[in-house]
Amino acid sequence: MKKPNNHKIPEDEFLAMRPEVLAGWPTGQRVDLEEALEYHSSLAAEKNMVNRLQQALKKRETLTQPRAGVALPEELKELLTFLHQEGEADVLPTTIDSYTRQNQYQEADRGIEESRQEDRSMLNGFPAVNHGVEVCRDVIESIEVPLQVRHGTPDSRLLAEITLAGGFSDFEGGPISYNIPYAKNVSLEKTLRDWQYVDRLVGLYQARGININREPFGPLTGTLIPPSISHAVAILEALLAAEQGVKYLSLGCGQNGNMVQDIAAIDTLGELAEKYLTAEGYSDITITTVFHQWMGGFPQDEAKAYAVISWGAATAALSGATKVIVKTPHEAMGIPTKEANADGLKATKQVVNMMKEQSFDQGEKLEREKQMIRKEVDQILSRVKEIGEGDWCQGINRSFEAGILDIPFAPSKYNAGRVLPARDNNGAVRYLDSGELPFDIEIIEFHENRLAERGQFEEREASFQMVIDDIYAIGKGMLIGRPRE
Repeated sequence: MKKPNNHKIPEDEFLAMRPEVLAGWPTGQRVDLEEALEYHSSLAAEKNMVNRLQQALKKRETLTQPRAGVALPEELKELLTFLHQEGEADVLPTTIDSYTRQNQYQEADRGIEESRQEDRSMLNGFPAVNHGVEVCRDVIESIEVPLQVRHGTPDSRLLAEITLAGGFSDFEGGPISYNIPYAKNVSLEKTLRDWQYVDRLVGLYQARGININREPFGPLTGTLIPPSISHAVAILEALLAAEQGVKYLSLGCGQNGNMVQDIAAIDTLGELAEKYLTAEGYSDITITTVFHQWMGGFPQDEAKAYAVISWGAATAALSGATKVIVKTPHEAMGIPTKEANADGLKATKQVVNMMKEQSFDQGEKLEREKQMIRKEVDQILSRVKEIGEGDWCQGINRSFEAGILDIPFAPSKYNAGRVLPARDNNGAVRYLDSGELPFDIEIIEFHENRLAERGQFEEREASFQMVIDDIYAIGKGMLIGRPRE
């Protein structure tokens, strides 16, 4: 099989690929590209995600968005309406179920039937492929604000075809971020090809005048991810998408908990993405930023959970992120009720609104964090491009093989798994072991020194035990996993 390279798929070649993808499930036969373009043109401007993000960017707003999805369309419409009206969500998602994420559409069909029989959702999301274009449009037409497809699918080609034809104007994910942190046995070569298809489809809509936003999944495994790793992945996925004709990209990262580092992360993400896109000749791309509230373990106590949510809301607002993805006070207990989801949104909205006119001083600590992130990202991406001989697609493949790209705690067998993060004495995430990441001695010593400071304070060696302690710390009421007295 031919290895993927970072070249735009010719339109005639892409159109020749589509029938096989659309034959993957009967609802695919309903997709008609020309008719889908007309449908998008008929929708009100306020239902388009690009329009809403551009408005927020201009006004320096931080939009709120939950996670939400259930099996049946009527229940999904009710849930999304509730989160918009009662939760005051600015934009909304449709989270896709786990069977669809694995392209197991027959199992999703059974889940739909069981949900009807049980009169409650037996799936953890909305099986959009099974429901098809008309049902997706029914959902779109019932909601007043833009909807995004959120999923976790390594091969989302058919999902993209159906949901975009169904009127969704934002599609999440990417070949790295929806493979390495999610799957064990799926090769990067396959997801690089499959996501080139998705991005080429979005590019085709764009070329015909329909604005579609794309959002790589920033938090990756959501567990102590150093900003330079999530930035490198986001920028690489942005470069691949831009080559296929995508013009609007939302790049994000997950909250780590140290406010200075988190604000530095958002500050540098858009800046670095624009730098690399412009250097590669993509000068007409619009970047917005996304901040994900804490993705790790949550306290079971609701009051404490609200504190975690509010901390994320404050950081998102001060960072100037275009959008914040909101958690719920039931994170530690499983799938939240719609009421709990709305409460998390309202708590976030309150904090964001209170902080609209406030800013975070550009002090020495913030500038140091930004400088370190820039240096680390530049050293990673320079090596990816070098090893790919100028081709980002080839560079991604070879870099994961060599450990030059390495995502902590990822299940994929195509990931080296050498990198270990831990918090320093101020709670910022550092590299306990940077594996084969292509860092110079200055960067390596910076991280070693920060962790040594913590070790000295705690009277223990910087070790893997710190990593374990840090993973569970917030769930136990602290940011840093200090040893017990």
